[in-house]
Amino acid sequence: MAQGDAIHNESTTLLGDVTFQTASIPTVDTDLYGLSSEEATFFKAQIGIDDDEDLKRHILEVQAKAYKIAPYPCIHGFVFLRLNISSYPVYEHILKLGRERPDAVLLDLGCCFGVDARKAAADGFPPKNIIASDINNEFLKLSHELFRTTPTSYAGCLLPGDVFDPAFLSIAAGPNEVFSAPAIDLSSLKSLNPLHGRISAISATRLFHLFTEDKQLHLAKALAGLLSAQPGSVICGYQVGTLEKGMVTANISGSEHQLFAYSPKTWSSMWDGEVFEKGSVKVETELVEVAIREVPFLMMRWSVMRL
Repeated sequence: MAQGDAIHNESTTLLGDVTFQTASIPTVDTDLYGLSSEEATFFKAQIGIDDDEDLKRHILEVQAKAYKIAPYPCIHGFVFLRLNISSYPVYEHILKLGRERPDAVLLDLGCCFGVDARKAAADGFPPKNIIASDINNEFLKLSHELFRTTPTSYAGCLLPGDVFDPAFLSIAAGPNEVFSAPAIDLSSLKSLNPLHGRISAISATRLFHLFTEDKQLHLAKALAGLLSAQPGSVICGYQVGTLEKGMVTANISGSEHQLFAYSPKTWSSMWDGEVFEKGSVKVETELVEVAIREVPFLMMRWSVMRL
């Protein structure tokens, strides 16, 4: 889900820098519900519901509450159910960091209900070292309802905040060397700023493309300041991509919207040379053609790893 402005009134909804006219926002369509076999297995195990119809009923109840709070496309289209992080080529590397690096921290940014954070925890990344963050605190509360947990029963940190608010996340120079410091109790966090230079892995799914070019660069620099200087520390994500950098038209919830998108070449050069010192990171990108309601467009899966 988006960070930055999240505004809803009777006429418009603002998701990042993308404005939706409320009149064009569709009602909930339960026919869009669907789980892959991997997703069904995951949610049944995590929620504790084995029956398919009971599971669907439970998820639809949570979706309905979320859609009243903010009628975002990712809620309408059940995109919040996707296990995005496990599809990234660097996912096994992230899990290895959790197993082998002392006090490794994973940040799931713009997390909505924190499904990717829960997936990583289920696959072995220490839950107490995972942060799921979203601007909408109501979504974080619904995470507990979706997974039938409580702050006591779930060890992960659910942290509300706006990444464009310097009180929550300021831009800081990334460390050039690894420093030793006492581990931080993530449950005590009020912002991400105490974690500058201390995060091993950051996942930012469907987040960057919601903002202008300037804001995307700002966000990249802010995340770079959080990343540990240890080789192998990684930032990864998935967003609208394009063959040539610029504005692209995306069909979202049946309406066309203009988004700013990078090409693989320009995305790589931004991280390797503008955000990080040239040659200090390895950037990998992959353009994937997807179709939403039979409308094709390009998505870009990417990772930025410290060398």
